Amino acid sequence: MASSSSSSTLSFFLFALFITLSHAQNSFRPKALVLPVVKDSATNQYVTSINQRTPLVPVKLVVDIGGRYLWVDCDDGYVSSTYRPARCRSAQCSLANSNGCGDCFSAPRPGCNNNTCGVSPENTVTRTSTGGELADDVVSLQSTDGSNPGQVVTVPQFLFSCAPTFLLQGLASGVKGMAGLGRTRIGLPSQFASAFSLPRRKFAICLSSSTSSNGAIFFGDGPYVFLPGIDVSNSLIYTPLIINPVSTAGSYVQGEPSYEYFIRVKSIKVNGNSVPLNSSLLSIDSNGIGGTKISSVNPYTILESSIYKAVTDAFIRETNLTRVASVAPFGVCFSSKNVGSTRVGPAVSSIDLVLQNESVYWRIFGANSVVSVNNQVMCLAFLDGGSNPRTSIVVGGYQLENNLLQFDLATSRLGFTSSLLFRQTTCANFNFTSNAS
Repeated sequence: MASSSSSSTLSFFLFALFITLSHAQNSFRPKALVLPVVKDSATNQYVTSINQRTPLVPVKLVVDIGGRYLWVDCDDGYVSSTYRPARCRSAQCSLANSNGCGDCFSAPRPGCNNNTCGVSPENTVTRTSTGGELADDVVSLQSTDGSNPGQVVTVPQFLFSCAPTFLLQGLASGVKGMAGLGRTRIGLPSQFASAFSLPRRKFAICLSSSTSSNGAIFFGDGPYVFLPGIDVSNSLIYTPLIINPVSTAGSYVQGEPSYEYFIRVKSIKVNGNSVPLNSSLLSIDSNGIGGTKISSVNPYTILESSIYKAVTDAFIRETNLTRVASVAPFGVCFSSKNVGSTRVGPAVSSIDLVLQNESVYWRIFGANSVVSVNNQVMCLAFLDGGSNPRTSIVVGGYQLENNLLQFDLATSRLGFTSSLLFRQTTCANFNFTSNAS
């Protein structure tokens, strides 16, 4: 729910106090935290694993950069001695912006208790929402100094939502829920920052293009060091994060702004040349329509139809490759015969998302702009989103791979590196092999 600056400050202070009192830590205070994330080959979803419950069990979760919070299936085998439902009108319910309170007419179990507040967990892959119980339980993960994983740390009362098993439909095999990194008071970044007094409510994500090697999600500030000893935080370029005043969720409270992450794209260039666009589509209107958001649940970047046509026409003209028949879901494909190779992928024209001014742009090279569908064919990894989408540009997972993105919730800005391949490293090069102490 939208609020003034002073009430937001008070809310966060109360949240930090709540976490500090209820999440007592030992004397070790981590500088940052790290989770592994891997690309699922069957779905192109990005999957992490976090330890939850008592006794602790690893729980696989689809990563949703713009997701509201952590939700998990509590119907199928959720067993924990430390599970606690959030009682109606409690501080936890307020933090979750819950406005529902109800009973469950069966034997008490995780996800079904009387006098508890409800929330609306959403599967953002299938765009399905349902009702779920708000609760807290133990969560543990590894700390990091930015170069190596370190001591395992624990949050005794991490807030999340239970959900019914059917909400898992469409998610990767073995997954038990979704990890929401969105701009909410109970999203993973805010809860971890408060539990461990991490600086400035920052998190960073580095998705690997490999389906066998882990990328990384960091909670806290850099350094972010990837083998062979490259601190990629030195390469960050910054642009403001903007707030869509209208929620983009499947279920929301009237007046609630979106908790997804939007940036302001002012123009697009292909091979350095501006693409003619209807610039009004690049702004967010008073109804929350338009603009550009960052998504890890969409496998490829989605463009409003007129933007898609303009960009693909320019790419075809500038790249001058032999067109071949389309291969679903892609609309524009080429023969990959005689296409050269560079450090940053196939030798094709670059695509620039121009941001707050002409000198600040997110350059998309061949490794992130075209995808090989077989030995003879590669396709432009952008999809036509139709003529009236909710959001004009959705930057998808393929375009994020081997780019480190740092989200600073305190200052509302995004840091991005463009392709790490230029730095002769990748998102799969974080050293996860050190033993935790």
